[in-house]
Amino acid sequence: MSGSAAAVMTKPVFRKIEWLPRDIDVERREDGTVVLKSRIPLQPYETHIPASLAKWAREAPDRIWLAQRGGADRAWRKVSYGEAKRTVDALTQGLLDLGLDSRPVAILSGNSIEHALMTQAAMQARSPAAPVSPAYSLMSHDHVKLKYLFDLIKPAVVMVQDGPTFEKALKALDLTGVAVVHVLRPCEGIKSISFAELAATPVTVDVDASIAQITPQTVGKLLFTSGSTGMPKAVINTQAMMCANAAMMIQVRPRSPDGPIATMLDWMPWNHTMGGNAAFHPLLVDGGTLYIDDGRPMPGQFEETLRNLREISPTYYANVPAGYAALAAAMEKDDALCRSFFKNLSIMAYGGARLPDDLYDRMQALAVKTTGERIVFYTGWGSTETAPTSTGTYWDTERVGLIGLPFPGVELKMVPCGSKYELRLRGINVTPGYFGQAELTKKMFDEEGFYCIGDAGVFVDDKDPVQGIIFAGRVVEDFKLTTGTFVHVGSLRTDAIAAATPVVHDALVAGQDRACIGLLAWPNLHACRQLVGNPELSFEDAVKHPEVIACFRRGLEAHNGECEGASSRIIARAVLMVEPPSIDGNELTDKGYINQRAGLERRAALVERLYAETPDDSVIVLR
Repeated sequence: MSGSAAAVMTKPVFRKIEWLPRDIDVERREDGTVVLKSRIPLQPYETHIPASLAKWAREAPDRIWLAQRGGADRAWRKVSYGEAKRTVDALTQGLLDLGLDSRPVAILSGNSIEHALMTQAAMQARSPAAPVSPAYSLMSHDHVKLKYLFDLIKPAVVMVQDGPTFEKALKALDLTGVAVVHVLRPCEGIKSISFAELAATPVTVDVDASIAQITPQTVGKLLFTSGSTGMPKAVINTQAMMCANAAMMIQVRPRSPDGPIATMLDWMPWNHTMGGNAAFHPLLVDGGTLYIDDGRPMPGQFEETLRNLREISPTYYANVPAGYAALAAAMEKDDALCRSFFKNLSIMAYGGARLPDDLYDRMQALAVKTTGERIVFYTGWGSTETAPTSTGTYWDTERVGLIGLPFPGVELKMVPCGSKYELRLRGINVTPGYFGQAELTKKMFDEEGFYCIGDAGVFVDDKDPVQGIIFAGRVVEDFKLTTGTFVHVGSLRTDAIAAATPVVHDALVAGQDRACIGLLAWPNLHACRQLVGNPELSFEDAVKHPEVIACFRRGLEAHNGECEGASSRIIARAVLMVEPPSIDGNELTDKGYINQRAGLERRAALVERLYAETPDDSVIVLR
């Protein structure tokens, strides 16, 4: 037996998951197009999302559905399925009494128990729930995007968790004919209804009558996505889209009926399709318990997540790579935290960026140390327009950076585009279009009805598609150097961030019509503080600190060393930036993702400094 084979055999096994078989039909066309789809049919699913709440209210009324810390003592407030159903029905009656006429219910606030209950009530009243990024209200100075989307969807109701917090945003809007609902405090000068008052509405037969009229085509949500245009588009999410997508995710990674009740601790925002759909809906369909995490993978906020994980043992856990980096650092010093985290865990999921290899190894080492087993890192791919997840890594893979294979019910069309494929999707989970934007909707689909998502991918092995697909960035972001070399921005950006871990949080790739590639990077302040041992380190000091710069340089030089001879991959110059990405400047989408094109345009002066003939001291020139 070879040494490498022996090493594979001696690796600890993965914790057992009964994955759906990878039975994939591969159609290869003469023009090089490849179409993939699962031969396994999609399992049956509910007619609408609130049907799952009703089911578990009947079958397990005392089981906890939602929990969130609150009050001065930050104790857990818990809501059972039975209690939630009664409150949702009362809220539904209250909404019906307001005479919504199918107009949307806009929710400006972040994740909360009331947010979840109001969403279900809006759906039962057959009015789309429209969760809006709090950044549009709290981080914006001009509220242009907020005013634009309000004019676009014309909501009948707007809910805020706390009136005074959202005062500036509310007063920037024309609220004529709009009912305002507040949870904690009203906003001075704006007439509003308290959530408690609405939730005390006596229920009549109108509620069941409204629910009975929900069809698979009824619009359940409007989710906003900015993309490259900068202004929000309202993506129609029908009940069929959301229910089918939840069924897909459950079908490829079913929970063992003998295992613990599905339990999640999650912070991902519900105005984003990953948090509000991909995380929220399968757990509800499965009758699980969701602990709302008020922590974030950011300096000063991750401590809340760690506190929660010392008490909650999730069966499924999802985070971005920066969150896993902070979690790994904490668990390496805390065996009790490790035991709590891994106790019932079957899957770790990641998204937003590629998971660095060294971080993967650290998390697996902690899993093996604690349980004797490895835990699969799972990821999927899709968009707001696809409800969202259309593919997933539903097998015991050790490779990070994959987007997997299509779910049952999804067709993935791969159109040749240079050295990679442009990816397109068709299936029950794909949106019928953008609300109020018919012309834009027409441009979404190709001649066969596939949604043109704008992403690119490549096969792990073109001769064996079942090994999966690797994400290869956005088609429109790629560019050429003056040498004629084509640069694939998406894969280079994720690889550069991974190489510069942990000191880099995100980055922009520059080089259009230049002789070489440059990188504008945002530092990960939490990691920089840990690196230099200074919890008070500012962004201004971090980008100048010798240890931070040295770590950044080492990572990029190691990356370049692995890409020797490939000018399309070698980063020649780099800068660490102080100013965070701007919402108003369209650099940061509502999902929290970086808009490459807008970022480079907004920072054109910095790009010029990066490529100056004699660069200043802030520019790192790499060998």
